[in-house]
Amino acid sequence: MSVPMLTFAPVEEQLTYLKKGAAEIIREPELRAKLEKSRALGKPLRVKLGMDPTAPDLHLGHTVVLRKLKHFQDLGHTAIFLIGDFTGMIGDPTGRSATRPPLTREQIEENAETYKAQVFKILDPKKTVVDFNRRWFGPMSSDEFVRLLAKYTVSQLLEREDFHKRFQEEKPISLHELLYPLVQGYDSVALEADVELGGTDQKFNLLVGRELQRAYGQESQVVLTTPILEGLDGVQKMSKSLGNAIGIDEPPLEMYGKIMSISDEMMWRYYELVTDVSLAEIEKMKRETHPMQAKKGLARRIVSDFHSAEAAAKAGEDWAKQFQQNEVPEDAEEVFITLSEIGGYVANTPDRGDCATIRADRLLTRCGLAASVTEAGRKLKQGSVRLGDDVLKQFLIEYCAPPPARLVLRVGRQLKTAIVSW
Repeated sequence: MSVPMLTFAPVEEQLTYLKKGAAEIIREPELRAKLEKSRALGKPLRVKLGMDPTAPDLHLGHTVVLRKLKHFQDLGHTAIFLIGDFTGMIGDPTGRSATRPPLTREQIEENAETYKAQVFKILDPKKTVVDFNRRWFGPMSSDEFVRLLAKYTVSQLLEREDFHKRFQEEKPISLHELLYPLVQGYDSVALEADVELGGTDQKFNLLVGRELQRAYGQESQVVLTTPILEGLDGVQKMSKSLGNAIGIDEPPLEMYGKIMSISDEMMWRYYELVTDVSLAEIEKMKRETHPMQAKKGLARRIVSDFHSAEAAAKAGEDWAKQFQQNEVPEDAEEVFITLSEIGGYVANTPDRGDCATIRADRLLTRCGLAASVTEAGRKLKQGSVRLGDDVLKQFLIEYCAPPPARLVLRVGRQLKTAIVSW
């Protein structure tokens, strides 16, 4: 019984869709050739994305590359989500200045189950191939492993920026870390990947996969990298440890509020990297849509993706009640701040749950409403500061709603909206 040929969109149309939000394609002519061959034969490309289950939860930054895998899936290609249950025990040294402590087998398995549940908020579970690299590394013999190690030299591995820097600074590099790029690269050999996806920080590892495929007699995969998404502060990469992340399992209102806290400039980057809105539509919105309305649209889209349209609508209503009941002018200057910047902290209260304590004098100084903490204190004592419609005299502001805190501050004719995240 013959298998019917699949029909794919024209190659130019596929390329336009795949290039949206991509940082680099190595090499684009090769991708074009693979897409042309795929379309001629009616055979989907095998597109691989690997993630090590080193943490239990995914945040919006992780979804940038997951969404690119979805784009290949939308076009009819085979999406392979590889869970690195073997590589996770080594620990990816990318961006690390010190050796990462290895996780236990139990931690890896627990995190892997969480990953599987979360990625299907983006990928179609019926069309996604989920695999684990322990499937081939577990039964690999020592002879086979030695032959793999013979494919690469130490000097080649030390060309990697992370390793080179640590070597120059005489910081320890464990042998198992040096093996990581080879082990990740062999995944592409085992899966016979046509394309591998990853963040820009993964470029070295992905290129090793290309070389190993050639060494094992396969056609080299195309590498497509995606940008690293900045967090709520708009500067550093999104990271839970930096307190600037939006977790994809966070409650709808908290997620909605955090998205509303990003700057207008960063909003367009989020539109490009974490939604399926086309570049043409984004450019049209930039010209025709008020930034506040565009940001609300972004928040609705993202909350809908990870919860539901109903949850997004309710979150929007609740956010409006919470933050817009004072009808603050939409053109009021917004200042984006992290709680740690102004000496604030979060503590649990018996009756109201987690509450943030914010130092008003440091907040006023950070917003530019006072030249110094001393001046800010004087203005507070004089009753010259308003928080919303109320005169603010106390030095500590307690905030017991989901972050971020959207605080409208007025000193004389100066008006600022402080958006404090944590």
